[in-house]
Amino acid sequence: MQKIRKGDKVVVLAGKDKGRSGEVLQVLPKEDRAVVRGVNMVKRHQRQTQSQEAGIINKEASIHLSNIAVADKDGKPTRVGFKVVEGKKVRVAKRSGEVIDG
Repeated sequence: MQKIRKGDKVVVLAGKDKGRSGEVLQVLPKEDRAVVRGVNMVKRHQRQTQSQEAGIINKEASIHLSNIAVADKDGKPTRVGFKVVEGKKVRVAKRSGEVIDG
């Protein structure tokens, strides 16, 4: 079970977007990276296709998992632990002790 999953609200801890938050769009576990909505934006040159026009587009690049943390209920970063509740292994916020829905 991973500590950060798709759909989680996360806060950026380091880098050019430090302090910003967003939703995890994709997790790349083999590279230890994640793509977060609105964070680490880069400009890419796009060739024209049937569905998309040519030009320079902005898109999210991946960010290392060590540079993001799950946002607690008050929006501040928290570490994630695991606990067995009713026979199921669940993620728990270390800051508040609450179960993180996933």
